[in-house]
Amino acid sequence: MQLAQRLNSVTEPQTIKMAKLSRELKAKGINIVDLSIGEPDFKTPEHICNAAIKAINEGYTKYPPVAGFPELLEAISIKLKRDNNLEYATNEIIVSTGAKQSLYNAVMSLVDPGDEVIIPTPFWVTYASQVQLVGGIVKYVHCGIENDFKITPEQLEVAVSSKTRLFIYSSPCNPTGSFYTKEELAGLAEVFKRHPQITIISDEIYEYINYTGRHESIAQFEELKSRVVVINGMSKGFAMTGWRIGYMAAPRALAQACERLQGQSTSGANSIAQRASITALLGDLAPTYKMTEAFKQRRDYVIGALKKMPGVKSNQPEGAFYAFPDISSFFGKHYGDSVISNAEDMSMYLLHEAHVASVCGSAFGDNNCIRLSFATSMTNLMEAMNRIAEALKRLG
Repeated sequence: MQLAQRLNSVTEPQTIKMAKLSRELKAKGINIVDLSIGEPDFKTPEHICNAAIKAINEGYTKYPPVAGFPELLEAISIKLKRDNNLEYATNEIIVSTGAKQSLYNAVMSLVDPGDEVIIPTPFWVTYASQVQLVGGIVKYVHCGIENDFKITPEQLEVAVSSKTRLFIYSSPCNPTGSFYTKEELAGLAEVFKRHPQITIISDEIYEYINYTGRHESIAQFEELKSRVVVINGMSKGFAMTGWRIGYMAAPRALAQACERLQGQSTSGANSIAQRASITALLGDLAPTYKMTEAFKQRRDYVIGALKKMPGVKSNQPEGAFYAFPDISSFFGKHYGDSVISNAEDMSMYLLHEAHVASVCGSAFGDNNCIRLSFATSMTNLMEAMNRIAEALKRLG
């Protein structure tokens, strides 16, 4: 059997690889503190679960429409107006099996072989793989910790060429937790106005896990809205990772294209999860805000602990639930047979010596950093930070 050549561009994500290694060590009886997984450790709120049970009892067990139930499309439209002051008609919204499928639908519908796609680094691991799958060319723009890992208008202008068709970014960002302010987005918007061939994918899946008090979307700039694809979903803000509901809001022509594409792959997303998502979006948001407050407390602890470790540099994440410390000062150091030459070496050292699972920054396009998820209990975080601090002291 000969596999398609396109699969040569697809590798196993480092996030999944580290989770597998952690499980293998745990199976051997080793006490691993796993900070590799980007998943809320909270249960889905009870009123959302009850809505799913109600949907089952009411018979919502048949094939749903490909684009999503009309009531869910309306709920998303209401949410976008309520929370983001964005006007989207229901025929400009598509519900998919997770935000990852929403991204995939958009990339498949927008990128032809040879088209260039600008991705600021660090970035979520899937962006580049999806672009490469469809034959696009990724143009990475390095954004360092000195600028809070955010692209500047000047960097964007330099990266644009006549072949640029797409720009993909997230705010709040996975893996850095960085958040673009309205002023920063306005600066990028001025560049995009000069290059009308570029569509912007704005991944806003961490919108509710936001420590600034207000989320900002680049779709708010009316001159750009017809070229912006807003990606969001239920996984992070509602602790609904396993429910697999994502959505996009986009210009009608693109939404229709994605509906056609999705009709030939998964068709409509899970019917029960869709009904529960209506309640999540229109119901009580108190559990979401309570969860975000807990993440903020954990953020404060983890960043405080990292800043006390000699040689570690960290930004102040304003959203999501990750720390992305720069550990490059340890490159060239060693402990026993372990030599730290790069971020992957550091992740493996911490896994085997400190028994803490992280993800190396190279998976996200930054070779100087590692990603630590604080979507776990404070008890686990305190143990992990102590273990990391002791392991780093041993490097000489």
